Amino acid sequence: MKNFRVREGEKVDLKKWPTIIRPLFKSTKEYRTLLADHIDEMRSQQNLLYAANSYSLLVIFQAMDAAGKDGAIKHVMSGINPQGCEVSSFKQPSAEELAHDFLWRTTRRLPERGKIGIFNRSYYEEVLIVRVHPEILRAERLPQLDEKSIWKDRYRSIVNLEKHLHDNGTVIVKFFLHISKEEQRKRFLDRLEEPKKNWKFSLDDLHERQYWKQYMEAYEECLSATSTDCAPWHIVPADDKLNARLIVSRILVNAFKGLDLAYPKPDAKRLRELKAIRQQLSK
Repeated sequence: MKNFRVREGEKVDLKKWPTIIRPLFKSTKEYRTLLADHIDEMRSQQNLLYAANSYSLLVIFQAMDAAGKDGAIKHVMSGINPQGCEVSSFKQPSAEELAHDFLWRTTRRLPERGKIGIFNRSYYEEVLIVRVHPEILRAERLPQLDEKSIWKDRYRSIVNLEKHLHDNGTVIVKFFLHISKEEQRKRFLDRLEEPKKNWKFSLDDLHERQYWKQYMEAYEECLSATSTDCAPWHIVPADDKLNARLIVSRILVNAFKGLDLAYPKPDAKRLRELKAIRQQLSK
């Protein structure tokens, strides 16, 4: 899984990162078995996360349209206890959100200790879509706006935020689902040809496709500037949806195991309390 991780300080050239690799499974049956094993492990680790109540897990998904963010969240997190997990999706900001700093709306949705938070898109939209469409930036009514330096300033704010969260017990795992332009075209056509998928397609999707080159440049700079040891980016080949889900689930299992979680051990006072309770219930 280290092959998909962007090292701190590494300059990302997305043309050199594959959008498809040899499958990690030999058959659909093996894929289902592997994914089920990963989900079982995450379910067990989630129980430990909640019991230990020392860490939280923040999972961030960023990608171009039709890359499979929704499917990855649905299939990979299907076995997680919903009481301990919250998915937040961030789209066009509201008037209230525009009246605050660019990190405000996402900070409100951060997971508390013992829980998992999943961001379907995130504060990274503020250095991606906003960069491609600077008219959005002007609508934020910033008192001082220097379009030459603002992106570096925002990268610094993001890195500082993630370092602060890490130091306070939030483990951050970030995924960029890397899809090719040709595969996106095929998936758009599939949405148009399959009646049950028509609702997924909008003219906005087609409109944004014409900015593909600009988005790739924005992603390259963003991934290079904000992948750190404490909050790394993982570039996941996403042309094969099943393979991408296995990669995501394996990386999440590794992130959980890296915490070395354990159930809390009761101290002497707690043991006496439990003994007294047991005696009362035994009468």
